[in-house]
Amino acid sequence: MHFTLYSRNYCHLCQDMHDALLRMQPPGMTFTVDVIDIDQAGNQELLARYDELVPVLFADLAGPELCHYHLDEGKIVALLAK
Repeated sequence: MHFTLYSRNYCHLCQDMHDALLRMQPPGMTFTVDVIDIDQAGNQELLARYDELVPVLFADLAGPELCHYHLDEGKIVALLAK
């Protein structure tokens, strides 16, 4: 399982979401989280898209976002159960 978290370095909500996601990792199952700082990515489209929404979490970048601002634990539990 792989997640992508769009965030900002100074954003406490971003850090909270990252920490909460890592705490949800089931025993014996590992997942990775790419944390992308939208201010440091050098991508103006990315900055424009997520500027006011961070943190934004995806499990599949081709799919819809899982959540933004706060971790939706129900979505994560359902996704990990698949």
